[in-house]
Amino acid sequence: MVNPELLKLLVCPEDRTPLHEAGPEVLEKLNAAVKAGVLRNRGGELVTDPIEAGLIREDGKFLYIVQDDIPFMLIEEAIPLEQIEQGE
Repeated sequence: MVNPELLKLLVCPEDRTPLHEAGPEVLEKLNAAVKAGVLRNRGGELVTDPIEAGLIREDGKFLYIVQDDIPFMLIEEAIPLEQIEQGE
């Protein structure tokens, strides 16, 4: 979980829009894709570690992983959420 005060300050590094925390349903879908070995970040790298938390861009297109309460805000490491929507 990201500190609420920090969350107010964080924005997407690409388009500068606000972020919100990912809910359990999104995390469950992402982790199912990780387990299946099919989840990739924007840089094309396979995501192999379970995702415990994340921040979603305002438009809902990308998630930035949060590990040990630290948001990783690199554009290339963002996860395109269309990957989990395709499986529905």
